[in-house]
Amino acid sequence: MFSRDIGIDLGTANVLIHVKGKGIVLDEPSVVAMDRYTGKVLEVGEEARRMVGRTPGNIEAIRPLKDGVIADFDVTEAMLKHFINKISVKGFLSKPRMLICCPTNITKVEQKAIKEAAEKSGGKKVYLEEEPKVAAIGAGMDIFQPSGNMVVDIGGGTTDVAVLSMGDIVTSESIKMAGDKFDIEILQYIKKHYKLLIGERTAEDIKINVATVFKDSRNEEMEIRGRDMVSGLPRTITVYSAEIEEALRESVFLIVQAAKSVLEKTPPELSADIIDRGVILTGGGAMIHGIDQLLAEELKVPVLVADEPMHCVAKGTGIMLENIDKLERRKVV
Repeated sequence: MFSRDIGIDLGTANVLIHVKGKGIVLDEPSVVAMDRYTGKVLEVGEEARRMVGRTPGNIEAIRPLKDGVIADFDVTEAMLKHFINKISVKGFLSKPRMLICCPTNITKVEQKAIKEAAEKSGGKKVYLEEEPKVAAIGAGMDIFQPSGNMVVDIGGGTTDVAVLSMGDIVTSESIKMAGDKFDIEILQYIKKHYKLLIGERTAEDIKINVATVFKDSRNEEMEIRGRDMVSGLPRTITVYSAEIEEALRESVFLIVQAAKSVLEKTPPELSADIIDRGVILTGGGAMIHGIDQLLAEELKVPVLVADEPMHCVAKGTGIMLENIDKLERRKVV
């Protein structure tokens, strides 16, 4: 029984696994529920996410990745082991080769931590690839031609902006501003303006159902419940799209700035290509309402959201796994 090659999108918010020849077989939140006293892992993934903000004192729901890198090594290893066992790709005598994606500006130490966690969870050989490059391949861009392609990958912990040509990154920038920070901004806004405490999951629901980042482009409202900071009792309020746009304005401006800064460093010939081809948005954050309109207006180039933006990196690992032998010749990380 031979093992299969697998590609892992090790995200701050979600882990996606692509098995060669099978496609995406796992898409679960990167959350681990542990017993605080014994250190025993109780649940991983979707079951653990349901526990966030709802656990008794002895159970802790941990997100082991922060800003695209490993914050808690042992928990990440336990999570990866659980997911790899769940999809049963290990052979009887052999271990799978793994291709893992990471943000563009992580340090050698952080790269080593990701590699070690993957090796300990059952990888024979571990390759690391930069996330925006894999996302661009997964979004269907032909980055191996001598022409400019620009991708903005807005994940849970980081936003990676890159211009690619000839199969490699020409200019890039990675900032720690993405989907999770949007949730925190919404949470803080509700706390400040309504004196109401809400949880991360409620903030995420607001982001999905009501939020927009392009002024006057959406007009939704939603009832939310939380705890009143003054009386300490539960209270219900209604939030509107316009106020959430205001809450997210500063955060989104940082993403626009990063995209502008990458374009400013791009060679003129490649800039001309980007005007023709446009910018592709990938990652879960690309699904926030109005982000494509805002970037198109600010960058003065066409901006398109990829099909299934959440799956672009995982799909890209699948395409790269088909050519893993070329990758092996090119470099062993």
